[in-house]
Amino acid sequence: MSADRSAGGPLAGVSIVESSLLGPGELTSFLADLGADVIKVEPPQGDYVRRMTWPIVEGESLMHLHIHRGKRSITLNLRRPEAVEVYLDLVRRADAVVEAMRPGALARRGLGFERLREVNPRIVFCTISGYGTTGPYRDLPAHGIAFDTWAGIVNPAYDDEGFCYMPEHPSIGIHAGPMLGALALLAGVVLARATGEGSQLEIAQSDAAAYMDWYRIETWRAYERPESEVTGNASDDYERRAPGTAGMKEGVRYQIYDSADGHVLFMASEQEFWRNFCEGVARMDLFERWPGKQYADHARNNRELQHELRDIFRTRTTAEWIDFGNEVNTPMAPVNTSQTIADDPQFRDRFPWIPASRLGADEMPLPVRVAGEELPVPTRAPKVGEHTEEVLGDVLGYQPDRIAALRAAGALGES
Repeated sequence: MSADRSAGGPLAGVSIVESSLLGPGELTSFLADLGADVIKVEPPQGDYVRRMTWPIVEGESLMHLHIHRGKRSITLNLRRPEAVEVYLDLVRRADAVVEAMRPGALARRGLGFERLREVNPRIVFCTISGYGTTGPYRDLPAHGIAFDTWAGIVNPAYDDEGFCYMPEHPSIGIHAGPMLGALALLAGVVLARATGEGSQLEIAQSDAAAYMDWYRIETWRAYERPESEVTGNASDDYERRAPGTAGMKEGVRYQIYDSADGHVLFMASEQEFWRNFCEGVARMDLFERWPGKQYADHARNNRELQHELRDIFRTRTTAEWIDFGNEVNTPMAPVNTSQTIADDPQFRDRFPWIPASRLGADEMPLPVRVAGEELPVPTRAPKVGEHTEEVLGDVLGYQPDRIAALRAAGALGES
């Protein structure tokens, strides 16, 4: 399916050349969904992301179908000087180049930042890799989960036979890195359009994983200071609580409870919300006995109260508790899984599936809304080199005889 270049979007008119392998190519996915024209330059054999991970949907991986939707693919054999010249022609009319692989891969083909800047002084060159261009791990091979284990996000688990295994967890670095990279790239484009000067940016997915967990990491750092300087909060009598959600384990007014058909997260840590809850369930005796403090009081370790709340929450379904929270103004949240969330009414309202008939697999839209405007519906992720003729002819203006000469020279991967 050829991409519709007239679909619009807030990034219509932004042109990006992408050289990527595997997951880091998601950097430009956000931009393509917002209307940017992303041309994925692939080696003749293609990016093997199409065969990587699971599920494989009609021969192509879901990872490829999602992160390369809305892009165009052109094959270039960058070992050929003719192909390097084509790449430079793409750069001449582009806003940015993304190197989403090991740093220096393009430089080894004579396409480093300095060379690109010679043909386009406004070019923004963004490299995204596993561990970045500095540090002792810069050349260490890795996959996406490595960045989360490095950042301290994944706690090893053990099975019944004592073997260590990787527990289920959301991947952070492999998604947060590209998202931060997209933000940085747009900042570079804004600067380039204002000043005429390009820039060189560098993103490490490991850095992003750690930064997404800044609250816990910085809390541990703060706790290295004396207790006369850094304490807990007033509701805990200034006792230092474990960082992040680890400090929630003993919570009672801020805790997960069984509902009649699942689970619900109760979050009445403010006194006002706690009062509203007690009034709503006709149990003001609980408030009178344990009124709590004004803010951030979780009634930690109050087992007697926890027994009472456990029994109360079992009397209604999760949906009924969500309705209750709306009615009496007290914070509640459903506890979904990655499998059940699609049935949640809030998810159904905010994430209308882009159907498999359009993209090859049912996919979630980019969670960005522009008032008064519909974002373009992305096209299916491209086959290897699907848009080679289109890009060379329509974008670069090459005549058929030149395209034929490039093909004969092997620049497009064919001899």
